[in-house]
Amino acid sequence: MIEIVLLNYLKEVLSVDVFMEIPPDPPETYVRIEKTGSSEEEYIETATFALQSYADSMYEAALLNREVIDKMRKIIKLDEVFKVKLNSDYNFTDPSTKKYRYQCIFDITY
Repeated sequence: MIEIVLLNYLKEVLSVDVFMEIPPDPPETYVRIEKTGSSEEEYIETATFALQSYADSMYEAALLNREVIDKMRKIIKLDEVFKVKLNSDYNFTDPSTKKYRYQCIFDITY
């Protein structure tokens, strides 16, 4: 599963905790992985992931987002990944919790 490949990779290379869902008592700074879609053509699969960087300030969330983008560009070194493309990134502060976060969207072919 590409979700597990991505989770294990990011846990290894990032300076913060990485989760697939927000834990009941999350740390102040962390990254959340969310698969937003996928497709397949001629046995080649593509998935879109939203990677959300949470922090105590917008600046820290933006810095963490840049770290995530940098590390995601290097995921291409894994045998399981054929292509990686940054689709978008932006401020995505959570209006319900008022927690600062940035989000980057990546398309991964595997």
